[in-house]
Amino acid sequence: MLLLQVGLMGNNADGDDALLSAPLNVTIREVEVNSAVVTWEILEGDPVIGFAITQQKKDVRMLRFIQEVNTTTRSCALWDLDEDTEYIVHVQSISMGGSSPPSQPLLFRTLKESEKMASKSPDEVTMEEVGQAAQLRAGELIIIVVVLVMWAGVIALFCRQYDIIKDNEPNNNKDKAKNSSECSTPEHPQGGLLRSNV
Repeated sequence: MLLLQVGLMGNNADGDDALLSAPLNVTIREVEVNSAVVTWEILEGDPVIGFAITQQKKDVRMLRFIQEVNTTTRSCALWDLDEDTEYIVHVQSISMGGSSPPSQPLLFRTLKESEKMASKSPDEVTMEEVGQAAQLRAGELIIIVVVLVMWAGVIALFCRQYDIIKDNEPNNNKDKAKNSSECSTPEHPQGGLLRSNV
């Protein structure tokens, strides 16, 4: 039947776009807790200018419709999915003349958070962990800066106190005492102590 559709496209004499075939090999990859990637292939020669994806939770009537034109991409990220939930996906090709029939329905289930952690290798790092590590580094940096500022304050206080202690050293007191005792010798009876001359 696919060969027949390709044959019809080649024999289209009036220039209108022939019927597009539904996308083939629709698969779901990179299934996560809240996201997945749908990929597909198209028949060579189909005049595809875009795609349309319908996504719906199994047993729920509400649909999400994603459409993109002027693209040759053959994949689309599905986002904002619920954890541990079954979804049904259909893909359609879009041409200037309209849309292809939808692909066969594809059923998949998003992961549970516990499954994601179990399937992750010990060396694998997620973006969430990178963000947490950056926050941790910022917190550590703040603590280091605060401690360094405190140490600088302690050192400044020590230097100030050291100057005061150095000024009051016993050697300086001996020199001062020596100077005052020289002034109060018997030759200078009024040198050292205050005496009243009454």
